[in-house]
Amino acid sequence: MVIYLLVIRLQKLAMPATGRKTCGPSFFCAKIHGKNMPKKPIKPFITYSDQITILTQKKQLNISDLSYAEGKLHDIGYYSLIDGYKDIFYNPMTRTYENGTKFTDLVALYEFDENLRSLVFKYICHIEQKIRSLISYSFCEAFSENQSAYLNSLNYNVSRKNRQDISKLISMLTYEANQNTEHNYVVYQRKTYGNVPLWVIMKTLTLGQTSKMYSFMLPSIKSKVSVHYGNITEKELIQYLKVLTVFRNICAHNERLFSFETRFEIPDTALHKKMDIPQKGTQYLYGKHDMFALLIAFRYLLDKDDFTSLKKELTKLINRFCTATSPAQKNKLLQAMHFPSNWSSITRYKL
Repeated sequence: MVIYLLVIRLQKLAMPATGRKTCGPSFFCAKIHGKNMPKKPIKPFITYSDQITILTQKKQLNISDLSYAEGKLHDIGYYSLIDGYKDIFYNPMTRTYENGTKFTDLVALYEFDENLRSLVFKYICHIEQKIRSLISYSFCEAFSENQSAYLNSLNYNVSRKNRQDISKLISMLTYEANQNTEHNYVVYQRKTYGNVPLWVIMKTLTLGQTSKMYSFMLPSIKSKVSVHYGNITEKELIQYLKVLTVFRNICAHNERLFSFETRFEIPDTALHKKMDIPQKGTQYLYGKHDMFALLIAFRYLLDKDDFTSLKKELTKLINRFCTATSPAQKNKLLQAMHFPSNWSSITRYKL
């Protein structure tokens, strides 16, 4: 309101005697809302002891062991620990922690997320290894073990839309097969046989590159791969792989995982319907691009024994967090992960 009145006042001052405006509101608004607007002051460096003072006195966080707290801030950092894991304990309206919140609660959530990353990364790697194996087997069965096969664009589903991307893929594969010396097993195949088969070169690819490669395969090859995952179409498998790639990178780069959401979505599944996931219109509210979506992806892409083990380990992590904090924190954690209250029943339903 003050800014608006200021603009009107400045406009009046800019008017000549005739009453005609020499400049409109956009001129003044550009000055007020544009690049010339001052930014917030840079946050100053704060010592560990001052950080603790702010947390206890200003933010009302309970810290019983000051030495322990300072040690954690030293090892993890204020930004990574406090800013990264305060949300489920923090009241944004009062800008203080909820009554009774302890410093150790944030540490417990940090450690939960750290263990969650290890767990998720482990099982994504299982899926990554299987998809590599299936792609190389199906492709070589159709086109031969010669590297010239996977370096030939005619063996991919080339279209106007993906022609350039396929060309980039082949250039990358050509470099890996003929020039890269970082992988001893590739160099051995090159020097010994003068040929690097696809099942060897696949080990050099990231999950993102593997996902791209699969999406460029001929329909017949994609079908031979997807059939090993039961009721998943080739298009759906591509969607799952995109989501897994993003989550894998979150784990590999040590970023916050438990509340992460990606812009990519997994397909709607029978599990969404059978588990009564709430909807807004035709869109499921969770289980599409969040941690629960990742759990659904695991349910479809892991074998039964692997998924059972994953679920047991995840349950232990959640229970350990509740023990370290309080049982009341369980619902907050599940909500932040976008897990429904009946998430553990995910194994009851057939796919």
